[in-house]
Amino acid sequence: MPASGAASRPGTGVAPPPAQPGNSATAEPGRTPGREPFGVRLARARVARSSLCVGIDPHPALLAAWGLNDSAAGLERFSLSVLDAVGPVAAAVKPQVALYERHGSRGIAVLETVLARAADQGTLTIADAKRGDIGSTMTAYAEAWLADGSPLAADAVTLNPYLGFESLRPALDLARSTGRGVFVLALTSNPEGASVQHAGGAASVALAITRAAAAENSIPHEASITPGSVGLVVGATAGSAVKALGLDLAALNGPILAPGVGAQGAGARELAATFGKALALVVPTSSRAVLAAGPTIEALRAAAREAAHELETLPSAD
Repeated sequence: MPASGAASRPGTGVAPPPAQPGNSATAEPGRTPGREPFGVRLARARVARSSLCVGIDPHPALLAAWGLNDSAAGLERFSLSVLDAVGPVAAAVKPQVALYERHGSRGIAVLETVLARAADQGTLTIADAKRGDIGSTMTAYAEAWLADGSPLAADAVTLNPYLGFESLRPALDLARSTGRGVFVLALTSNPEGASVQHAGGAASVALAITRAAAAENSIPHEASITPGSVGLVVGATAGSAVKALGLDLAALNGPILAPGVGAQGAGARELAATFGKALALVVPTSSRAVLAAGPTIEALRAAAREAAHELETLPSAD
């Protein structure tokens, strides 16, 4: 990792915050000692490696293409190969939790192994679980993915806010206290999402979620920590919807996970057009375009480096 005063890496637009008491995990009451907030750690990883996030998506077809069985053993070999290959290149990896759950308890055990190995290697993990519920059930989800000591604890987890943003409070509070992060679904690129996310017109659901997330990053004792650790999920192919719905993503002061780079059609131009002045906050995610290069470590790493290099040449936002 570079020194805390290192300059921004091309394509990230974010310099790593200096290691000072205001950014230290020990500076805030109730925060896990020794662990800096997720937003700070992610910003450092983007400078040291790249802005790229690589999805670990062990689809049955990909396992077959790699010559692996659709089993827990195949799942483990696939996942660890991807992790070992892209860890030195990517800012983070994003395991797709559903593709582990389909293998039952053995699949969850593989996911636990992946998360532990990533932590040992210093690679940030975003569990793509899209959890959302109310009350004690949401608390249980938060403890599974964000609590110290949980075998499923990742550096961050994706959350579903459609039972109301405030229903996510147990996860928001636990992430803050343990130095972890969350990414809240705001504007996804699947066509079906518009029926909910665009609802309300000028006062859309997506707008309310975006403002609520920004408010979490502007809480007095969090505002001095740049960037914040409450992020959003906004599809890289969302296009003009960001502007049409009036989303001020630049005001988020937190990371924006942008799936859809590569095989789904988004590249540097699409990212610049979608995110504009918020481009420096974006963590573009590529899965199939990188994973299709497997199964060798060398080919996977080369594909990740190529994807990262393309992101380093992102055009400047107007």
